[in-house]
Amino acid sequence: AGMGPGGRRPAVGRFLQPVSECSFVLEAILEDLQRDPWPSKTGERPARCTGAAMAVGLALLESAVPRRGARMVMLMGGPPTVGPGLVVGRAKTESIRSHTDLQRNQAPHVKKAREYYTQLAERAVASAHVVDIFACSLDQIGLMEMRVCNQRTGGLVVLADSFGQSVFRESFRRMFARHPDDRAGDAGFLAMGFGASVEVLHSREVKIAGCIGPCASQRKAGPGVAEQQVGVGGTSAWWLGGVDQNVTLAFYFEVAQAQQVSMPPHKRRYMQFLTSYQHANGRHRLRVTTTCGLWHADPNDRGSLAQSFDQEAAAALVARLAVHRSETEEIADVMRWLDRALIRLCAKFAKYEKDDPQSFRLSSEFSLYPQFMFHLRRSQFLQVFNSSPDESSYYRYIMGRESTNNTLIMIQPTLLSYSFHGPPMAALLDAASVRPDVILLLDTFFHVVVFHGETIAAWREQGYHMQAEHVNFRNLLEAPQTDANVIMNNRFPVPRFIVSDQHKSEARFLMAKLNPSVTHHSTDAAGGTVPIFTDDVSLRVFMEHLMKLAVQG
Repeated sequence: AGMGPGGRRPAVGRFLQPVSECSFVLEAILEDLQRDPWPSKTGERPARCTGAAMAVGLALLESAVPRRGARMVMLMGGPPTVGPGLVVGRAKTESIRSHTDLQRNQAPHVKKAREYYTQLAERAVASAHVVDIFACSLDQIGLMEMRVCNQRTGGLVVLADSFGQSVFRESFRRMFARHPDDRAGDAGFLAMGFGASVEVLHSREVKIAGCIGPCASQRKAGPGVAEQQVGVGGTSAWWLGGVDQNVTLAFYFEVAQAQQVSMPPHKRRYMQFLTSYQHANGRHRLRVTTTCGLWHADPNDRGSLAQSFDQEAAAALVARLAVHRSETEEIADVMRWLDRALIRLCAKFAKYEKDDPQSFRLSSEFSLYPQFMFHLRRSQFLQVFNSSPDESSYYRYIMGRESTNNTLIMIQPTLLSYSFHGPPMAALLDAASVRPDVILLLDTFFHVVVFHGETIAAWREQGYHMQAEHVNFRNLLEAPQTDANVIMNNRFPVPRFIVSDQHKSEARFLMAKLNPSVTHHSTDAAGGTVPIFTDDVSLRVFMEHLMKLAVQG
C-alpha cells in the first residue's frame, strides 16, 4: 500500500486485512490463546482498559474506512478498571455503582466515564461507524456509561451471563445473518445497513418535536421544528448509523396552531420520511415513505377522532416517552405524569355519568390502553428494584429500538396455557391462570419461560411421559417447548430460555409478571389459586381508582 496523508502508511494492509488473507493466522492465534499467566491479586479486579481499546479501534476505522460503513464489536467480560472510561477501581473493596449510589450522588466515576464515551460516540457518528457491545459477565460491565455509543451509532447490545450461553452465541451468529437467495439485489449480502440517516418533511400545520430511538441529531433547524423538544429534538434530520429490518424510531409532532381553529373539511396533512443508508454491497439507497390524511374538522366532535385511535401504537409511544423521561427525572414524577395522562384520556373519551363510576365505559378503541399502562408502571423499564443500572440501561435501550408488537410484549407479556382440556389457548396474565394441571408459556421478549403446574411436574418426575400408554402427556410436554423454539428463532437478542416448576425458585420469572389478583392479603381467593406475595395493587383496584377519578371531570 502507498503512503497516506502526512507520510503515514494507511491502516488497511498494516493493521487490517481481508478475512481471506488472514483467516489462517487469526485462527491460529485464537487456538493458541491461554489464560493470563499473571493473574490479579487476591482482592483485585483484572486490569481492563476497555475505554482505551475502544478509542484505538475507532482510530483504526477512521484511518481505514473514513465516512464508510463499518462496525466495531466490543466483546466484554468485565468492567473497565484502568485508563480512560473506567467505571470502577481495581480494588474489590470498591463496589461498582448501584441505583442507590446514583440517587445519592455517590458514584465518583460516572460523570467522567459518560463524558469520555460521549466523545467516542461523536467520533463514531462523524465517521459513520457503528459500535456494538456484547457483554458477558455476572457483574456489571459499565453498559450504563457506554450506552451512548450504541444509542448514537445504532449499535447492537447483548447482555448475557457468560460467553458459553446461548443468549450470546446465537445472538452473535444472527448478527451476521444474510439476505435469502430469492431476494433480487440483496441475495447473499449481510442483512444490515450503514451510515443511515432520516429526514422528516411535513405540512406546515404541524411541527416536529423530536425522535426517540437509536439516533443522533444533525442539528438541522428550521421553521418546521418545534421549540419544545421530545427526545432528540431541535432538528428535522437525524443520523441513525447502523440499521436493520427491526429498527423502529418514534417521531413526535405538535400542532403548530395554538388557537382552536377549525380546519376546512377538504384540508389534508402529510408527513414524508426520507431514509438513506449504505447497503452491504457498498451502494447507497434512498427510501421515501409518505403518509397523508384528513384533518379532524370539528374540535367539538370526538367520535371520529376516537375511531382513529390506535391504542397499541399509543402505548408504545407513551412507553418510550416515559422511559426517556425516567433518565433525567425521578421515577415518582414519571409515574404521576403517566397517571394524569391516563386520567385525562379516559375523562375525555369514555362514556359515563358524572360522579358515577359504575356508568364508566370505554369503547373498543381504548379498552386495552389502561391495561398497557398498568403493566408499564410495574415493568422493569420504570421499576429499578432488583435490577442493576446496567440491566436497566439494557432493557430501556432495547425497547427504544424495537417494533410496536415487540414493545407491547415487553410491556404486557403474552401467556399461553396448555392442558388436556383442549388445544393451546391464550391465558390472562393473572394469578388465576396458575393451576396445578396446566403448562404455561410466558414470553417477556427477554425471557421465554415454560412453567409446569404442580401436578404436571409430579407426573413428569415419575416418568409417565416415557411410557407408551401416556403418549398424550408426552405430547403435552413437548408442545410448549416447540412453540418456545419458534419464538426464539425469530428474535434478536436471543431470549433466555427458562424451564421452571411451580413452587421452585425460577418460577419467580413468571410470578413477577402476573397481575396480583390474589395476594397473601386476599380474603376472597378462589379455590386452588396460588397467592402472589406482593404489596402491588391488582388491575381491578387500579381500574376502580381510574374510573373514580375520571368521572369526577
